[in-house]
Amino acid sequence: MNWERLGPIFNANGRAKWMHSHAYLPTAIEMDADRIRVFLAFRDDLQVGRLGWIDVSSSDPTRVIAFSERPALDIGRPGAFDDNGVTPLAVVRDGARLRMYYAGWQLTPRARYLLFTGLAFSDDGGDSFVRYQETPILDRTPAEFIVRTGAHVLRDEEQDLWKIWYAAGSAFVETAGKQVPTYHMAYLESSDGVSWPDRSTAVLKPIGPDEYGFGRPYIRKINGVYEMWHSVRSHSKGYSIGYATSSDGVNWQRQDRVGGLEPSVSGWDSEMTCFASVVENQHGTFLFYNGNGFGLTGVGVARLRK
Repeated sequence: MNWERLGPIFNANGRAKWMHSHAYLPTAIEMDADRIRVFLAFRDDLQVGRLGWIDVSSSDPTRVIAFSERPALDIGRPGAFDDNGVTPLAVVRDGARLRMYYAGWQLTPRARYLLFTGLAFSDDGGDSFVRYQETPILDRTPAEFIVRTGAHVLRDEEQDLWKIWYAAGSAFVETAGKQVPTYHMAYLESSDGVSWPDRSTAVLKPIGPDEYGFGRPYIRKINGVYEMWHSVRSHSKGYSIGYATSSDGVNWQRQDRVGGLEPSVSGWDSEMTCFASVVENQHGTFLFYNGNGFGLTGVGVARLRK
């Protein structure tokens, strides 16, 4: 695979109090023949993220058509698992509704943060979302009690199953003078996409000593083959987008050099690339992603060269 970088397409740039900086965790879905909606988290001046969106042209995703004037999903009430931030992870069609699986951020005195997965529904095409419940659908377990999020959800209609791949971890490591979670990628199946088992299967583990985690992946299934674009977190690079394939969604062959996207030589994505989200339509295959500073430099897009 050969990706052509089309550059950054949107950043917050102080557009509103809730949209002060960053545009991170792009989560894209084609809404119709003319429009792709990219859900993003934007930070306020206290670095608290809220979920919003931009609409871009399906034929030219560097052209922004519209953006949300208010949060599509705000933070949870004090004490909730998502009271210090919400970030999009996966958007899935469910009949006429949209499901949004999202990460909830919570701060604690002894750990930098806890991350678990929530679910919200939209009946207005993604303009706004309502929580399914105020507690996580992927909550802490004895084996995964710090991080259980960074998820991609796929509705496999052939098998009549909901499938989730997510970051799971219970420990911290130090990098660049900060304590950050270390986690592997885990996998679960569900009959309804709401109730998930506690015991997961580990499907990707960091290659030590440099790697220590995987950020939110994007996964698709075409002709029985799964493709994954994952964010490899390492001490040396920060984040870089990798690529893997699988015949069953469990056993993966990493081919980062084949389909991934490394940081560029200079510019907005020269320090890191992360959080890929792929849309394929009649105009091409487009990969939305973040660059430097976990979205501080905005969201950008690359196109697959034929």
